[in-house]
Amino acid sequence: MPAVDQRTAPRTPRRRPVPRLAGRKAPSPRSRARSRAQSAWPYALIAPAVGGMLYLLVYPLVRAVLISFQDFRLRQLITGDAEFVGLRNYRTLLADPRFWEVVRRTFLFMAVNVVLIMVIATLVALMVERLGRIGRTVVLCSLVLAWAMPVVAATTVFQWLFHSEFGIVNQSLTSLGFDSFDRYPWFANGTAAFAILVTLIVWQSVPFAAITLYSALTTVPLELYESARLDGAGAARIFRSVTFPMLRPIFLLVLSLEVIWTFKAFVQIWVMTRGGPGDATTILPVYAVQTALSGQRYDLGSAASMVTVVLMSGVLVLYFRQMLRQEDETR
Repeated sequence: MPAVDQRTAPRTPRRRPVPRLAGRKAPSPRSRARSRAQSAWPYALIAPAVGGMLYLLVYPLVRAVLISFQDFRLRQLITGDAEFVGLRNYRTLLADPRFWEVVRRTFLFMAVNVVLIMVIATLVALMVERLGRIGRTVVLCSLVLAWAMPVVAATTVFQWLFHSEFGIVNQSLTSLGFDSFDRYPWFANGTAAFAILVTLIVWQSVPFAAITLYSALTTVPLELYESARLDGAGAARIFRSVTFPMLRPIFLLVLSLEVIWTFKAFVQIWVMTRGGPGDATTILPVYAVQTALSGQRYDLGSAASMVTVVLMSGVLVLYFRQMLRQEDETR
């Protein structure tokens, strides 16, 4: 029988022995449970914050939406047996001429405040950038202190300033020779009360916008300014061609935040004038509270609040669409 050459015979592959680690054991059920508990621990830490946010923000919004579709007055507030009436509250609200006058005043109030805030904040940020170290520190500290003042406290101070008998504004104007301002009732005049509220909200809003824009200004490379000056560009041209394009994202962000801030301004108006005199300072949030409290028409007040949310969301959607369109054009 011929012998088979070992060199040409097929070889079966050898399996290499798998090395075993000394002391390595399969995880026990207790260790697996401990591992799952450790992975769930971060979610447990943030659960109270998430729950509080849902309770304080989402629940009131859902509740307001439900009330706006119900016949909800003082009796229903006590008994809790409200009847669904569909869109009746919204039809009643939209048929009210006073409501549309309040809407017009709300957008006027928002536009005046936002324009003044953005212009003054931009000028303050540019000024701070050009100041020395000591001047910059003083201005920034002053802005932070003004920004940190509580809203109700600032509103009360403005009430004292423009008090008809003891206000420092009337005393200062009278001492300068303007005798017509002696005991002048600022809050009894609709235009004057509107102007005082605009001044208050601008004063409260400029610090945040100015500090944010100044922080963005510090990120602009100095070489761009030097190149523009070498090309003979003036201050206005440098701002239009160098500074503003670099600050456009931050500028648009601050603008959107100020739109939200002024659109929902309520505390200042309610503490100072409660929407008066007449309806001269009544905007949508104040109108919603007046409607709910004056005749216990909580359903109409909730409907007005929902219309306010829809209008503010519509303004922001249009604004963000324009912002995204500009970003696509620059790419």
